[in-house]
Amino acid sequence: MAFATVATLRMSYSCDSIFLDAFANRVISSKKYWVSKGDIIMAERVWERFLTEQDKATLMGRAERKIGFGERPALLLIDLYRWVFGDKPEPVVDAIKTWPGSCGLAGWSALPHIQKLLAKAREVEIPVIHVTGMDGVAIEPWAFRRDKTRRADMNKEQLDRVRRKFDIVDEVKPIPGETVLKKVSPSAFWGTPLIGHLNFLGVDTIITCGESTSGCVRASVVDGTTNRLRMVVAEECVFDRHEACHAINLFDMNQKYADVLPLDEILKYLDAWRAEKAGQVGYANDSVAYLKDLVIGEDFKGLR
Repeated sequence: MAFATVATLRMSYSCDSIFLDAFANRVISSKKYWVSKGDIIMAERVWERFLTEQDKATLMGRAERKIGFGERPALLLIDLYRWVFGDKPEPVVDAIKTWPGSCGLAGWSALPHIQKLLAKAREVEIPVIHVTGMDGVAIEPWAFRRDKTRRADMNKEQLDRVRRKFDIVDEVKPIPGETVLKKVSPSAFWGTPLIGHLNFLGVDTIITCGESTSGCVRASVVDGTTNRLRMVVAEECVFDRHEACHAINLFDMNQKYADVLPLDEILKYLDAWRAEKAGQVGYANDSVAYLKDLVIGEDFKGLR
């Protein structure tokens, strides 16, 4: 298996030039790609370095099976609250001294990407749903058996942080008209009216972002799939405290429950969805071709 940049691939391998050009336009030039027998090109994913040789062998030669987008997307933002960010960017080993639930710089690094996705969702006017934690209602949170800290033992500063823990951070603060749900379990679906709300709106595709990749994001993705929704995870828009957990859970979701896609592909889909909805064709007079070029699996159903 050889590693090379896009430019090197163009010079060194007999790949279809149109495919290679389209592929290069979808990625950051500094990323690496591997070429296997048959000149199959695939982006190096975040989980690659965590896979064993046996893992890689089971994947070799298998075409990646995509779920694809549906006709009515919505954006789901999971647990983007103060407890995982703290009040300022800090390395996680420092942040957890004052904010025990912090994901450190991983969260702050993801925020600009999440803001970009949220801005696009608002621009194209798809439903936006924020989910945060529920506190102060005399219901035990899902992790209560692990949390042995009693509020009676906290000082004033600790109590203030606990009071603000489930406040959605200002960078992605809900605006009027956007749904805000509160939960006491990892999944955004468990014990909330989320599925009823989605059914009412006719949503069939959930674009997911937030944290943690291995916890509440994964739980929500699995429950979404269980409810027969098309689940899409924006790779740059999810994060976790632990790098290995983040990578392997993205791998596993992509194998079983969701399409884990680069943010750029999702943004292109949303632009194409808006164009089709408005009856406008803006890609060489053929919006079906526009969506096929995204290499995201099934054709967009609304354009059939």
